[in-house]
Amino acid sequence: MKKVLMVCLGNICRSPLAEGILKSKVNSDNVYVDSAGTSATHQGELPDPRSIEVAHLHGLDITDQRSRPFIKDDFKNFDYIYVMDSSNYSDVVEMASTHQEKAKVKLIMNELNPKQNEQVPDPYYGGEKGFENVYQMLDKACQKIANQLK
Repeated sequence: MKKVLMVCLGNICRSPLAEGILKSKVNSDNVYVDSAGTSATHQGELPDPRSIEVAHLHGLDITDQRSRPFIKDDFKNFDYIYVMDSSNYSDVVEMASTHQEKAKVKLIMNELNPKQNEQVPDPYYGGEKGFENVYQMLDKACQKIANQLK
């Protein structure tokens, strides 16, 4: 089974959406998807209500998710670690002990546009359109990832 981890800052906006979107595109018997945050500020909390709402508008229910912090064991437990922006990338890579662990960490949008280092903007302060914009970005990236995992 392949294991994929989605990571953002608080694990309440972007990475829960990415987790829910990718889960909807893969066979759960073959691919396990989870998400985490580089900060433990929201540990145990549901995704942001706006993430829940935009997911719901696209037919996804992400209310089974709870925020958790990224931990060192995630390097052992996951094959692919997708981060939303360069700040998350730096935070996660800093925790890596080996080159192999660092190699698992990728900016999610580089799956669509290699080496462009495009960021998934944090929609927390971006209003309703921010969440829809993030959903659309992640949907395209997750489709590419799902195709690669098949």
